Amino acid sequence: MSSSPSAPAPLRIELADETATLRLAEDLAMVLRPGDAVALQGDLGAGKTTLSRALLRALADDPALEVPSPTFTLVQPYDFKRFPVAHLDLYRMEDPDEIDELGLDEMLDEGAALIEWPERAEEALPADSLWMTLEPTGEGDGRIATFYVNEGDWTERLSRSFALRRFLDGAGWQGASRRFLQGDASARRYETVRIGERHAIAMNAPARPDGPPVRDGKPYSRIAHLAEDVRPFVAIDRALREQGFAAPEILAADCEAGFLLIEDLGRGSVVAEGAPIEERYQAAAALLADLHTYKWPEEVTLEDGFIHRVPAYDRDALMIEAELYLDWFVPDVTGAPASDEAAAAFREGWNRLIDLMEGSPKTWCLRDFHSPNLIWRENLTGNARLGLIDFQDAVIGPEAYDLASLGQDARVTVPEALEEALIASYVAIRQQRNANFDADGFRRDYAILSAHRATKVIGIFTRLARRDGKPGYLAHMPRLFAYLKRSLSHPALADIKLWYDRFAPK
Repeated sequence: MSSSPSAPAPLRIELADETATLRLAEDLAMVLRPGDAVALQGDLGAGKTTLSRALLRALADDPALEVPSPTFTLVQPYDFKRFPVAHLDLYRMEDPDEIDELGLDEMLDEGAALIEWPERAEEALPADSLWMTLEPTGEGDGRIATFYVNEGDWTERLSRSFALRRFLDGAGWQGASRRFLQGDASARRYETVRIGERHAIAMNAPARPDGPPVRDGKPYSRIAHLAEDVRPFVAIDRALREQGFAAPEILAADCEAGFLLIEDLGRGSVVAEGAPIEERYQAAAALLADLHTYKWPEEVTLEDGFIHRVPAYDRDALMIEAELYLDWFVPDVTGAPASDEAAAAFREGWNRLIDLMEGSPKTWCLRDFHSPNLIWRENLTGNARLGLIDFQDAVIGPEAYDLASLGQDARVTVPEALEEALIASYVAIRQQRNANFDADGFRRDYAILSAHRATKVIGIFTRLARRDGKPGYLAHMPRLFAYLKRSLSHPALADIKLWYDRFAPK
């Protein structure tokens, strides 16, 4: 292929044998995403079939997947769980324009494409295609893989995936199989790694670069106290485990690179068929009641001497989160920013509610205590039944926050009766242990924080849909609006309710 003068230098990788080729296919599969086209070059016998088969099997998480040659059909489609993938062989294609007839653009709208003999249609392929050439070394099954990138972020993605492979090798997991587990709304990605009966989770969490300043010269992430690297996860994990909570054991870490290898807590869910399992949500509420009996430290020291200071969930953080509603949802619906009058009234109303919580008891808020981050472990008892993950953004804030996150789960509809039962059981446990526990104050804070969280998440999901190209988050909007309406019925929120009644886009 031809490279533009500004293109990065080709990346060459020596593959000692067929096993190394299979591992390379897995490394590539881990970074593949919808819209990607991989153009695979090489003479007959160069290993294109071996690599293609391994890549498709890794995407399918099925080592026995049938991978027929598309030589005669030209296209072999696969409807994988993550996204569809088309395997193309253009050897028999005579005119580059035929690529349009095959519908490559439509394939890339929703999925990815693996293209053999791409030189038959080079100019017709997307400019940001990843070009890859395989060449035999002449020594056994050895090969040289060379990657060419003209446009896009392939260089960054590949380098990151290859670095994770080196991290696993250095942690004693040489040759581990890698399978995509999940991504989330941030840059973090998770994989299942396995050698025989051993399995673990690899967390790939590159350091979060500071964004542009949005207020007082600070970026959003710093004001909202979002973790900028993996050290906060390691710190919170360590403290939770020391108190007997089921956070994952950290098996290996490279905090500078942003790689962690952690215990696999399983796949058990607190949800079944899209609905909460009441017993498991109740167990989660009881866990929070236990967690809130501890006096958690403001600082945690790691083994390398790094001190993580757990930030306060302060006014600035709460306000900038609430204002995501103004920044993203309002203009998305109305086509214009909120009026000066509406924005001022919004900030005034939320500041008054934050004032009400000023004297409330404070504790660690894990901050995303909801169904995706709770792993049900059926054969264990007590708090060990619930594995805890995704707590790197923990802060010190009002006790009601995490219960509000659970009781108004953004991704699962929690019926109002179950929400009330969770609050009642939590309050009962706290009162049993402390006769002076302020149940009315807790319920007030719960209403404030659940309304705040719904407001914030409406803004976040709008941002994910519009800025980040993830429209699937919009499916949760009706649930969030129902939660918000539920929370605004508390008398303490009467003033802010008037704001939503008057100014919220209809």
